[in-house]
Amino acid sequence: MPPILTLHSVSKRFGAIVIADRIDLAVNEGEALGILGPNGAGKTTLFGIVTGTVSPDAGNVVFKGEDMTRLPPDKRCRKGIARAFQVPQPFGGMTVFENLVVAAAFGQNKSEREVYAKSIEIIERCGLTNKINRPANVLTLLDRKRLELARALATEPQLLLLDEVAGGLTEQECHMLVALIDDIRKSGLTIVWIEHVIHALTAVVDRVVVLHGGAFIAEGDPHSVIRSPRVAEIYMGIPADA
Repeated sequence: MPPILTLHSVSKRFGAIVIADRIDLAVNEGEALGILGPNGAGKTTLFGIVTGTVSPDAGNVVFKGEDMTRLPPDKRCRKGIARAFQVPQPFGGMTVFENLVVAAAFGQNKSEREVYAKSIEIIERCGLTNKINRPANVLTLLDRKRLELARALATEPQLLLLDEVAGGLTEQECHMLVALIDDIRKSGLTIVWIEHVIHALTAVVDRVVVLHGGAFIAEGDPHSVIRSPRVAEIYMGIPADA
């Protein structure tokens, strides 16, 4: 079976800063892939290239066998690519339910009434049932992050991109969010997750790649990659031969 997502020789730079230098990446259907890298490595920009908010200087983005490189973000969403952001930005004056209905109707190109039942189902799955009629702007950070995930799921994606969604949470809250993401993974949804909270990432993903200097410099089993001398040197300044 061909990969669900493929990046072919993708390049991107901002002036002298190289974000991607002829990057190749293949993500298999049903896989949970983690992306690591120091701040400024270009991980979030890479997500922008996949979702269409950033145009690559060269290369192609292929999703389910279709070249998406020139497709705008809204069409990529309706094709099955969804993204959850590090800083949730729901419609603050709308309730949790209303936020889900907007996301589902937009992402599935359906009327509001057609998505009511599905919206309620996702709200229940994400542990927000008792907050269903609360405005999003009064939710705790954990519940805003749950809502961010719920809104992404409401578009019925086949590929879910998670951009440092565990950031800012307490240890206990992080475990609760990881449990939700692991449940989503077990449903068979393909996930690509950028994260600095390493233990959260390794609890869910099957494979890790490390982005540094515009290239992937390590790939493989999460625990093996994290223990590699080169990754330690990048993250902690420890010489590889130390």
